[in-house]
Amino acid sequence: MSKKLEPSPIFNPWSLEYNDYDPAKEKSRESLLAIGNGYLGSRGAMEERTAGEFNYAGTYIAGLYNRLISKVADRDIENEDFVNCPNWLALKFKINNDEWIDVDESTIQSIKRQLDFKTGVLLREMILRDKQGQETKITSKRVASMANPHVLALQYEIEPLNYSGTIEVSSGLDGTIINDGVERYRQLNQQHLSPLSEGADENRSWLVVRTTQSNVEITEVSRLSVTKNNSPTDLHFEHDMACGRIVTQFRVEMKTGDNLLIEKSVILSDSGSQGLETLELCFLDLDELGSFDDIVADSEKSWKKIWDKIDIRIDGDPKSQMLLRLHLYHLMVTASPHNVNIDAGIPARGLHGEAYRGHIFWDELYILPLYNMFLPDVAKSILSYRHKRLDQARAYAKEYGFAGSMFPWQSGSDGREETQTIHLNPNSGEWGDDYSSLQRHISIAIAYNTWSYFQITDDLDFMINEGAELFLDICRFWASKAEWNETEKRFNILKVMGPDEFHEEHPASPGGGVKDNAYTNIMVAWLFEKAAEMWARLPAEAKDTITRKISLESNEILNWTRIAKQLNVLVSPEGIISQFDGYFELEELDWDAYRKKYDNIYRLDRILKAEGKSPDDYKLAKQADTLMTYYNLDEEMISGLLQNMGYKINTQALKKNYEYYITRTSHGSTLSRVVHAYLANMLGDHDLGWQLYSEALESDYTDIQGGTTAEGIHAGVMGGTVLMTITSFAGINFKHSCLTINPNLPKKWKKLHFGMTFKKCHYQLAITPHEVELRIESDNLDLVEIELSDNKISLQTNQTHIVKY
Repeated sequence: MSKKLEPSPIFNPWSLEYNDYDPAKEKSRESLLAIGNGYLGSRGAMEERTAGEFNYAGTYIAGLYNRLISKVADRDIENEDFVNCPNWLALKFKINNDEWIDVDESTIQSIKRQLDFKTGVLLREMILRDKQGQETKITSKRVASMANPHVLALQYEIEPLNYSGTIEVSSGLDGTIINDGVERYRQLNQQHLSPLSEGADENRSWLVVRTTQSNVEITEVSRLSVTKNNSPTDLHFEHDMACGRIVTQFRVEMKTGDNLLIEKSVILSDSGSQGLETLELCFLDLDELGSFDDIVADSEKSWKKIWDKIDIRIDGDPKSQMLLRLHLYHLMVTASPHNVNIDAGIPARGLHGEAYRGHIFWDELYILPLYNMFLPDVAKSILSYRHKRLDQARAYAKEYGFAGSMFPWQSGSDGREETQTIHLNPNSGEWGDDYSSLQRHISIAIAYNTWSYFQITDDLDFMINEGAELFLDICRFWASKAEWNETEKRFNILKVMGPDEFHEEHPASPGGGVKDNAYTNIMVAWLFEKAAEMWARLPAEAKDTITRKISLESNEILNWTRIAKQLNVLVSPEGIISQFDGYFELEELDWDAYRKKYDNIYRLDRILKAEGKSPDDYKLAKQADTLMTYYNLDEEMISGLLQNMGYKINTQALKKNYEYYITRTSHGSTLSRVVHAYLANMLGDHDLGWQLYSEALESDYTDIQGGTTAEGIHAGVMGGTVLMTITSFAGINFKHSCLTINPNLPKKWKKLHFGMTFKKCHYQLAITPHEVELRIESDNLDLVEIELSDNKISLQTNQTHIVKY
């Protein structure tokens, strides 16, 4: 096995580059080198490699799941998984009938890999020396077309450097694979594909498989084009067919310095895809494809349209610039303009791996505001994914005795609860009960995202057709979950888990979860207040339609307002908001002792359980919980909500609560640093804010959690770090009727450029430490009011303004 040492990283503003090969880091890099277009994502594994300890070539289609039952400890456990589609990438070669070239069995003389964000092209240049001393230069490029979401293309170039002989090339489509990208799932049933047909004709081959339970057919058709020294060459193609697999091989005589160029064009489709439901239609689409360069050129045009809308440019900090574009790129791989035609949410780990089984959680709360500003039609499609599953959410609520819509913590194909009932602790090797489904705040996140979309876009039609129904039915659920406590003269909300996740049960909440989680109760009060505001903004005809659709009673919204004023939140005399009822009575943890004992304490819950202790007994958190409220809502809004409930809130409430809770947080989620960085900047602690932000920004790039990036990117932290650039550093607040701008650039940043859409006006901004250059484009308005550094000003539209602050 060969391992090349990596030189100091070079931060190219438009690409991710690696100039070494380190097997131990390879799977994480495969996630970061993935290509995709919103319909599909394909990991950046090397073409010659098969799935194993160091490599994993997974390809995933948005919204494509399959359900299987596994036997675990004499129990039948049902899981729905993100399906690893047939491997389209496979291509390898051997020299003079020797063994197939293996990167891990060869000496790497040089290697460079570069993912171009502008074009979506992954380039690899490598010189290998095999056991016989034969040196070969290999250059490969691949792309998932952003112009046609079903198109994948690979260009593979072989050049003998010091030998002559016969090169034998093997190219395949492999549907015999399983889901094998997450080690802790391996004891479960992971055989999701069953073969239907395979075949070949000269340079074309095809493969059709079907998912074993969801009955989705996946079709791959492939075309090989081969030139030698830039000229076509006569070839004899041989085909090796087995059930679920097709391999095409050919041989070419080569001399030192010759060039063999192979282009592999692939159409990947599933039976739910519009217009490509059959094998015949896939071949028609394949026949219309041009060369690899043609495919790239078309894709690059589509990428340019996207980058024109989403790009953020930083002067003075090349590392942050590269990482921000890396994050924007992978968000587009996960959800692009193609998603307006796809019924799917945003998986927490992107279209990049199998962690969390490709399920959709609450991470969209950190992501969708970006799409609201940059690509609102995509944001609307993500919200529509939830709206289409309202009936399942209603059934879920009814199952537990509630009204309205209760959405699942983990959602997949049809909107039922996908959360595991048991979970493996890798530290102890034991299975335990999993109470994660009690994170009912997922429904808060969906309602919050709905309101945020409306607030930023002013899309009244969406609210009339989908949004209001979604929002109001979630409010109805929370109203039914709030229980009146005659003794306390307050409404309690029991059996919930907050964002913290470490606290799964407490005596004050019999049956699991906690009682009166502050984040939950304050956000529910906010929902109820916004419900009244939303209702007031709807036209009379729309109110009548929605009233009939969900059987809304005349006094229901008024009743929610009454509940909002009487929800229970515990506040200490010092002004600390208790994370939940009983939190202050928990034991303090000796954090210094645990940091000395363990290299990594991010997952303190697993550590404590392995020691025979329970995280339920301690004041600790995986990530921001009470503080998450301040991430969602302005401080003044929170103070107003609490005062409405009858609580006196100190003017230093945010500062006091921040200092209290950050010292009791392990940052076991990459999202935690985003929230704490944002709040640190709000409080004026810019050094801490920058430290936490930098850690969050680098978290996937450095694989901060010690291997989790190998199982897929963290879409939430990628979205959150980009969003924070706009909300914290540019100082954009889109929660009010006019745009508020309070810039606060990091020390390194000389200038920050970006564009965004707010309330149907397009804003183009360039911000320096002392001034804002601003252009507001509008077809309807002559003047637009903004608030800059606490001063309201009216600006002429369609003109460029420079305003000092």
